[in-house]
Amino acid sequence: MNFEFSEEQNLLREQARGFLAQECPPARVRKVLNGQETGDNQLARKIADMGWTATVIPEKYDGLGLSYFELCVIAEEMGRAVAPTSFSSSVYLATEALLLAGSAKQKSKWLPKLASGEVRGTFAMAEGPGRTVPKNLNTTFARDRVKGVKAPVADAAVADFAIVLVKASGGDGASLVLVDMKGKGVSQEAVSMIDPTRSHSAVSFDGADAELLGEKGNGWTLTQKLLNRAAVLFAWEQVGGADAALEQAKNYAMGRYAFGRPIASYQAIKHKLAHMYVKNTLARSNCYYGAWALATNAKELPLAAATARVGAIHAYEFASREDIQTHGGMGFTWEFDCQFHYRRSRLLSVNIGSLGQWQDKLVDAHVASNAA
Repeated sequence: MNFEFSEEQNLLREQARGFLAQECPPARVRKVLNGQETGDNQLARKIADMGWTATVIPEKYDGLGLSYFELCVIAEEMGRAVAPTSFSSSVYLATEALLLAGSAKQKSKWLPKLASGEVRGTFAMAEGPGRTVPKNLNTTFARDRVKGVKAPVADAAVADFAIVLVKASGGDGASLVLVDMKGKGVSQEAVSMIDPTRSHSAVSFDGADAELLGEKGNGWTLTQKLLNRAAVLFAWEQVGGADAALEQAKNYAMGRYAFGRPIASYQAIKHKLAHMYVKNTLARSNCYYGAWALATNAKELPLAAATARVGAIHAYEFASREDIQTHGGMGFTWEFDCQFHYRRSRLLSVNIGSLGQWQDKLVDAHVASNAA
């Protein structure tokens, strides 16, 4: 059985890698990190022109109608480039939420604009530190208006709308609502995160107009389905970043000489690179499982998503740390690019739930699988 991507999908990979090498080189990521430019709007426009935002959106909504395999390929290359864009918030979360739970009217209104890149969305779930669960929600929705504070919300500063998780009476204790981020009653304040190349905000909703997405009291169930889908895509981003960190460490080790020979020839460095390779390979194997489950809408998706997510968090965090170590004392300095992957790995390890949460999901999915 062949688990690799098809020839056409690998051609897409080559195209994506070439595009990002030109439009999103490390020098540009550093400018965003240093606050010299936002980089998001211009790059987001070019990404939309490539058709990536329309990848899995059905053709009847002006999308390309491709499979999730193609989107996984793109996600991996976005992770490799540490792209400073809102792509993941808009495509993996907001677009997926509409595809999953949107009404015909909501899909007709938003999906064509998402496909063309005319608008971008985000997903607002967290309300500060700790795990987000229905009983802890304080954001409310009544009479078509939402009130509360969500923080941190990724890419809220550039989003045109947000899918917001709110408290609900009855059902599973939560609902999803769609809020126009440009409307009245919406304000936001920037929040500092470990990776400044991705903007985050605390968003306050003070009686902002909103509409239900899906059924009332079904928001938590929908959110779990949404996170399972997004987890696979984020895992591919993490694997792409982990492989880039390994490549960065290898290239440095091959070119850095100590005592007359490359440091890559020393056993300690060989072991570091070998351990990175093993973790990356295992994570990639899990991601193939996740890609298959997502693309086929398999019943194993909760298990596959948790498996991919846990493996990818471990691999990217390990690779980014060992990349710094391989660079020695210089790897810790601002001037070196190792920090790009370390910052992004830490951000992606918690953006849709921590490692501990996904380990719990993995255990629950295994129990459910065995029970079936």
